[in-house]
Amino acid sequence: MGGFFQQLAKILADRWISLLVLPGAFFLGAAWVATGLGQSHAWDVPLLADHANRAAARGSALPAGAQALLLVAVLLVASGTGLVVQALAGLTRRVWLGQWYRPFRALAAARTASRRARWHRLVEARRALEKAHPATRTRGQQDEINTVAERANRLALAEPGRPTWMGDRIHAVESIAYHRYGLDLTFGWSRLWLVLPETTRAELTAAHATFAAAVATGTWALPYLVLTVFWWPAALVAAGIGVTGWVRARAAVADLSTLTEAAVDLHGRTLAHALGIGDPAESSGPLTLSEGDQVTDLVRKGR
Repeated sequence: MGGFFQQLAKILADRWISLLVLPGAFFLGAAWVATGLGQSHAWDVPLLADHANRAAARGSALPAGAQALLLVAVLLVASGTGLVVQALAGLTRRVWLGQWYRPFRALAAARTASRRARWHRLVEARRALEKAHPATRTRGQQDEINTVAERANRLALAEPGRPTWMGDRIHAVESIAYHRYGLDLTFGWSRLWLVLPETTRAELTAAHATFAAAVATGTWALPYLVLTVFWWPAALVAAGIGVTGWVRARAAVADLSTLTEAAVDLHGRTLAHALGIGDPAESSGPLTLSEGDQVTDLVRKGR
């Protein structure tokens, strides 16, 4: 047990440092630069060097105990800043997934309608091309169809229902599960999760952790945006951090949605059998629409 607790403490310390202390320390450094230079001397490197030398001299003049207390104070402030930013990660997540708050519902609806109209135009264009060339097609004609289909899938994998790309990737999984299998994932996902194999759950957990880490990274753009009030180059840092987190989150959501859809394809019937629906002898193959409807009726419980 002693070894277990030592390993647990090491893991927690590593996560504390990587998630809270280091990003918080970098932000405190940027805040120190911002307050020292201000807007009028934003790129004054000699002035910054002078401030650094004076701060180093003051710090070295302190007694050893005072220096230790100063270090502890910096770590605590950095950790506190990290905790505040982690708390704000929920806001970033909602914005990126298109779950916008009430004051922005009208904007979300308008953006969703625009995305839906664009998607339908692309789907209709693809269908028109397929209808114009129903049988034998040249390589160029098939390439044109594939290009339009790729544009539609790049926008959304199903009819858009959210104002953002990441939100629509999640919405597409829910839409496909319901219209293809009759399974309402809003009520059925927790039950499906419990019957998934351990390897599948590990893959999904890893993909979700990657997305959560990307959201946390992107959220650090918010405090740097606040610094722009004192030091405008902080806007460049905020933009870099925000774009990095956003790009990573898009990739993570793509992986997560693909894995979730695959889990429904491969294990939907396992859920039905666990609930006493369908013939257990027919263990292979995807969930049928009839079985999915029965599962949905059961897990909704009239709600």
